[in-house]
Amino acid sequence: MSTISIIFPLLFMASLGYLLTAKGPFTKEHIAGISLFTFYICIPAFLFINMYQADLESSFDIFSLSSFYLPVIATFGLSAGLYYCFSPKGAPRKAKSAVYALGCSYSNTILVGLPIIVGALGEQMMGKVFAVITFHSALLFSLTFILSAKQSHAGAWKFSKGIILNPIVLSISAGLILNLLQVPIENNLVNGLSLLSEPALACALFVLGANLSFYKIAKDWHLALIASVIKLLVLPLCVYGIGRFVFSIEGDSLALLVLLSASPLGVNAYLVAMQLQAQQAVIASTVVMSTVLSVFTMSLWLSLLV
Repeated sequence: MSTISIIFPLLFMASLGYLLTAKGPFTKEHIAGISLFTFYICIPAFLFINMYQADLESSFDIFSLSSFYLPVIATFGLSAGLYYCFSPKGAPRKAKSAVYALGCSYSNTILVGLPIIVGALGEQMMGKVFAVITFHSALLFSLTFILSAKQSHAGAWKFSKGIILNPIVLSISAGLILNLLQVPIENNLVNGLSLLSEPALACALFVLGANLSFYKIAKDWHLALIASVIKLLVLPLCVYGIGRFVFSIEGDSLALLVLLSASPLGVNAYLVAMQLQAQQAVIASTVVMSTVLSVFTMSLWLSLLV
């Protein structure tokens, strides 16, 4: 399958969401409703049923997890350190450094990474995708809040509760537990969940494009550009190097790790920035810029890896 054949359907759905929201009949309230349906019903059903049916013996691999998370943590730490060293001194310096590091390392694995991997490598890779991304948000968001040193105990508990009760985390965890315990699910329920999960990726891409119409490139575009380059090129290059030359991972398994790390910045990073009251404009700009640029960088990675 050619790169354009993989990219075009995804770009088509995202562009449709953008155009119908920016120029067409959909309003912010409409998109909010579609988002609720997508992220609280369709995607959880999709993640649950696929994790429940995944071949766990071949999905969880310590070398693959290390190849992905070691560069992610290193990128987070280096980005935070460099921003802290070169930014003006002030009270919110730690929080700004932490949030900027999140912008350089947090991937939109569900809305972008997963559809591209399914299109390029096939649905049989979804078990490995879920195995990698299970700890993604929890790890990076926790590091951000710890490094920012701004959370009270009450705020930290509220944040931890939000991660644990997140529908994506819950659906993956529930599917994983039932799979491990080999709990049977009635066939009609499986068929119902499968039907419910069918529009998940299309709706997610539509919502992604629609949300881009709500964000603008801020005056700190140069910081957003640096974060986008790190996110789309430097981080996946590090994942490739660690996976290929340290852990000897090859083929589709290596392509999966690189494509996940090469996904643009996820919108949830903006929610963290809002909660910490730091770098909101920069993170919003990075979401837009990295998503637009990922059309070209993902094409590059796909041509090199697939």
